[in-house]
Amino acid sequence: MNADVLKGGFADAPVDAAHAFRAAMNVMARPGVIEEVAGAVPPAPMSVAAGVLLLTLCDPETPIALCGAHDCADVREWIAFHIGAPVVAPQKAMFVVGTWCAVQPLEVYAIGTAEYPDRSATVIVEMDALAAEGAVLRGPGIKTQAALSLPEVAAFQRNAVLFPLGLDFFFCAGSRLAALPRTTRVEAF
Repeated sequence: MNADVLKGGFADAPVDAAHAFRAAMNVMARPGVIEEVAGAVPPAPMSVAAGVLLLTLCDPETPIALCGAHDCADVREWIAFHIGAPVVAPQKAMFVVGTWCAVQPLEVYAIGTAEYPDRSATVIVEMDALAAEGAVLRGPGIKTQAALSLPEVAAFQRNAVLFPLGLDFFFCAGSRLAALPRTTRVEAF
């Protein structure tokens, strides 16, 4: 095991996790809002924000799928040491991490069932940048409309039609974090 994977977790786990959880819930409740998070230093190519999300939202019983370049020994070992979560095939994951291209096709992930819509995957999309511009967002948590630089529009429109089923998304760029729940309607700008 690479000694570097032993580093990069929360320095003050209860306090750091509480701040991170609040930020994660805030961006999910208010689509289009972008928050700064800190406390994790995961190995490349994982961003600080993605590492913070995994440390906060996952535990040893949370199956995680790593896609593309994120599926590497350093990231797997970091997850094993700091979270203890199993790394699984995408079809069995509760959390999925990768770039937009790497997490495709979205149809392989669990979208929940009529009885248990909460049994769906959450996709953590690594992006180069996040900005409150681009696609127009409407729905719960948004007063009139918001904007977010999404990697595309059509996939999120298809996802919203599935409600109450569907996927929830977090977007990470460095230490910046945003979210798009399945309840949000997305329109091209």
